[in-house]
Amino acid sequence: MKTIYLVHCWGGTSKDGWYPWIKEKLLSEYKNINVETFDMPNTDKPEIKEWVNKLEEKVLNLDENTYFIGHSIGCQTIMRYLENKNIDKIGGILFVTPWIDLLPYAINDEESYKIAYPWLSISINFESVKKLTNNITCIFSDNDYFVPLNQIEKFKQLFNAKIITVKDKGHISMEDDVYKLDEILEEMKLILKLK
Repeated sequence: MKTIYLVHCWGGTSKDGWYPWIKEKLLSEYKNINVETFDMPNTDKPEIKEWVNKLEEKVLNLDENTYFIGHSIGCQTIMRYLENKNIDKIGGILFVTPWIDLLPYAINDEESYKIAYPWLSISINFESVKKLTNNITCIFSDNDYFVPLNQIEKFKQLFNAKIITVKDKGHISMEDDVYKLDEILEEMKLILKLK
């Protein structure tokens, strides 16, 4: 049984945007798949330790049948969770609008800056994450107002990731009226080797 863990964005819940759609599509189209969605703690003020601990609590088996979908800060949560794992392999990861750096607009008030600062400044052991899988795809939007376009090249270099760039989808979130995105489903099928 393949299990996918979906980690939502800052300020989000597991019921927002395209999350229910991707869960429903995967569960209805494929038999041997389980999709775990859950709400992260203090979603409006995400803290690294709390979010990583939540993932620790939720992930029951971490092996080659374990997959992740992350959105925005959810991608960082997955990386920070995986960087200390002493296992051979996981199945793969789909990062949607991942970031290591943010555009000024994303942190243009004091509170946002304070919340984002640890996520921006505490380094991640990318090599450790990369060792766990060579099956990473990132989806970016060409007009994302939070994520700089240089993140595309960064993720390509850091993870040798496959990169997909969609047009005019903002931060690929509920705020951008994105309640489904075919590229998310298509790429997840490829990651799961279902095509």
